Amino acid sequence: MSDFAEAFSWFVVQQTGARSAKVITFEKLSGGAIQDNFGLSLEIEGGERAGTQHFVVRQDAPSGVAESLSRPEEFRVLQAAFEAGVTVPEPLWLCEDLDVSGQMFYVMTRADGSASPRKLVKSDLTEEQRRTIVRRLGAELARLHNVRPPVQSLDFLALPDPDNAALSRVAIYRRHLREIGEPHPVLEWALNWLEDNSPAPGPTVLCHCDFRTGNYMMAGETLTAVLDWEFAAWSDPAEDLGWFCSRSWRFGANEREAGGVGEKQDFLNGYREAGGVEIDPTAVSYWEVMALVRWAMIALQQARRHMSGEQRSLELALTGRMVAQMEFDLLTQIQELEDGQ
Repeated sequence: MSDFAEAFSWFVVQQTGARSAKVITFEKLSGGAIQDNFGLSLEIEGGERAGTQHFVVRQDAPSGVAESLSRPEEFRVLQAAFEAGVTVPEPLWLCEDLDVSGQMFYVMTRADGSASPRKLVKSDLTEEQRRTIVRRLGAELARLHNVRPPVQSLDFLALPDPDNAALSRVAIYRRHLREIGEPHPVLEWALNWLEDNSPAPGPTVLCHCDFRTGNYMMAGETLTAVLDWEFAAWSDPAEDLGWFCSRSWRFGANEREAGGVGEKQDFLNGYREAGGVEIDPTAVSYWEVMALVRWAMIALQQARRHMSGEQRSLELALTGRMVAQMEFDLLTQIQELEDGQ
């Protein structure tokens, strides 16, 4: 049994008041390019979780990116989403004691299904099934966006400019680009366009900020969990809608604007009918451009983690190589918007 498995199982015993816990399986899970995720199955004797239990442990990776929340912060966001009725793993316990495993981590329940984006996008679903899935995903965001400041447990989240969250984002990405210290004229031009074309702002709500195909679990046609809350922030609700519809997250199915799974209008209808605020589709298109800029920034930061030697990783290096595609998509999308398509 690995040192991690032993440390995590000991922690669960302490939290549940169990007599003992036997490790059934322990594995590093796929995905999680920024954080480490481990699957931990235990046979627990006594305590409040006696029996066979399946958990996920989410732990800090050796290095991170500027936008990412800490594990304690992400845990509190997950708690807020769970309490708002969003379909998420139940957040169980947070560990800030570095003596346990060397990093901060938290434990949550493990959801069934797969988060593989290409498997879902390429699956043999009917149009009605696709419509049902994207409407459900829209409804999940509507529930999340019911969480609005002030929320005492989320006081670590900075509030954007109340008059224009979009311009707050532009300022952040300009700062990131200066810190990267490389010439990226397409990104500079796109930031200028975003500054000049910002739409009327919506209310300030809790946004997932990485709500996309690949970050939710599906068991067949059933949504089982929305994952990866490390980028959550107070923002304009159109940010989440635009991120989900961004070209970057269609995984080759560009004709299906809603995450490569279904139609954008079905996604927006599901959001509105579940109580989401009325959002102008042009604002969603604007935030799709913002999504491309933001993803390019994250990709550049990921590449720097590898190039600096902080965390040598072929995956991180290859992520940086994707920036050229994002720049091409930015040129294409902005031109389409300028042409009124």
